[in-house]
Amino acid sequence: MEGIELRLVSPLEKIFPDRPAPEASFSAGSALWGEETAFQAVLRRTGGWGPGEYIWGLETALPGVAQVFRVETVPCDLAAYPEPQGHDEDYLALQAGLFPDVLEKAEPGKIYLSSHRYTALWVDLTVPEGTPAGSYPFTLWVRGQGACAQATFTLEVVPAALPPQRLLFTQWFHVDCLAEYYQVPVYSEAHWTLIERFLRMAAENGMNTVLTPLLTPPLDTEVGTERTCTQLVEVEQTPAGYRFGFDRLRRFVQLAERCGITHFEVCQLFSQWGAKCAPNIHGTVSGEDRLLFGWDTPADDPAYREFLQQLLPQALTVFTELGVRDRLLFHLSDEPSPAHLEAYAERRAFLRELLGDLPVMDAISDPVFCEQGLIDVPVSATDHIGPFLERGQDPLWAYTCCGQNRDVGNRFLAMSSYRNRVLGLQLYKFRIRGFLQWGYNFWHSWHSLYAIDPYRCTDAGGAFPGGDAFSVYPGPDGQPVASLRLKVFHHALQDLRALELLESRIGRQETEALIEGFDDLQFDRYPANAAYYLDLREKVNRRISASLP
Repeated sequence: MEGIELRLVSPLEKIFPDRPAPEASFSAGSALWGEETAFQAVLRRTGGWGPGEYIWGLETALPGVAQVFRVETVPCDLAAYPEPQGHDEDYLALQAGLFPDVLEKAEPGKIYLSSHRYTALWVDLTVPEGTPAGSYPFTLWVRGQGACAQATFTLEVVPAALPPQRLLFTQWFHVDCLAEYYQVPVYSEAHWTLIERFLRMAAENGMNTVLTPLLTPPLDTEVGTERTCTQLVEVEQTPAGYRFGFDRLRRFVQLAERCGITHFEVCQLFSQWGAKCAPNIHGTVSGEDRLLFGWDTPADDPAYREFLQQLLPQALTVFTELGVRDRLLFHLSDEPSPAHLEAYAERRAFLRELLGDLPVMDAISDPVFCEQGLIDVPVSATDHIGPFLERGQDPLWAYTCCGQNRDVGNRFLAMSSYRNRVLGLQLYKFRIRGFLQWGYNFWHSWHSLYAIDPYRCTDAGGAFPGGDAFSVYPGPDGQPVASLRLKVFHHALQDLRALELLESRIGRQETEALIEGFDDLQFDRYPANAAYYLDLREKVNRRISASLP
């Protein structure tokens, strides 16, 4: 007999087309004002053969709260590193395959279901501030081929607003990838439209700090090559010195603030992994575009120093006029090692003369840079953060990238979603001030040797486990398409905010006591099951509700 299998599951499940749907049902949850939560519907045709045409709809007494997305798969050739980099045992798969990730907008109406594979819908719920407390049902129904099915998720609204996000969060925003994928000139009106759309989606999902390409960021670039020039500052070299144009910088900052960005991290002023060279910098000389500095320019070259001595004071004047000077973070060089300590110290002393007490932040794995006063805001990988915590480093940021492939949380396609969501709880416990992830939209191969299609290549050409390099997809007509991983990490950030809200009401000690296993929690040791994080949020929400006047 023809039928429809319909099951509701949590947002921490990853639904594979060829694997049995999870047994655990997910029919109720709670959320605060301003919070985004979700559930998933797993669908399959039964009793028939192959695909069939159906219609579906969603009924609720809270119109405008729900958005529905179809969860689509993407291919991943490198699901996990082989040895020697390796992996731990907590991956969903170790081999190449198709992984659920893309969230394509779905409108009620026609849907095709197959008897041979599962289909997943992601139902996103955002609670407007002022929504009366109470229980609100959301009923998803499907019918066709002589069959019908429905399931209801009940949302409990807690009448308390999530507090503003205090954590600073950046995913590096690669404006060159937008121009390249959509084939538009850099900083053309079409490019600015793309920047605004993709930056707005980032901000809506918790990003409040943006990598600001005053110069073309010297990141993930093969030595001797160039990424597309995206420097915001326009440079003219004259016999009397340099003339700078800052109109694009002003527009970028103002656009970012409109999108919800509050802080600006000025891109690295020296090359990656050691600060040996200048970035690739273009300017006009006698009306012709030229490469003024680059891989052939040593970092201590007097001409490059003179360039920075002229550029940075003028740029700071512009940032001051824009009202963001006290919200700046500067990068010197990404991921220096102790072997680069002497060179880094020399560059830092030079920048201190130009930047004064404005903070310098960089990703590092050894606290020796902090011990010598070279980095104001260290950003440590989560699997190297122990020594920073032991010395009581404050402020301290954390980051993940491809190297966090064992034991710690991350957002790879082949990892369970709870390894993504756990970070909110860890950031709360260790009072981390900021979080950095290098790939919001890095649609390049390793070292930017060539551009990739993120719908076909998710591992940067076989360099990084799938999902490391980006968390957003380029949609048709220049519209950003969210990933499942982007949404789950946003939920993690909301967990952090909810814990901070509860702490403000009942104190830190009682909040910690509410968290089962809090004392044992580490970045490399945490509950390895989705139910823990879902149950914890419900406990936190109930306690917030009980604390209301």
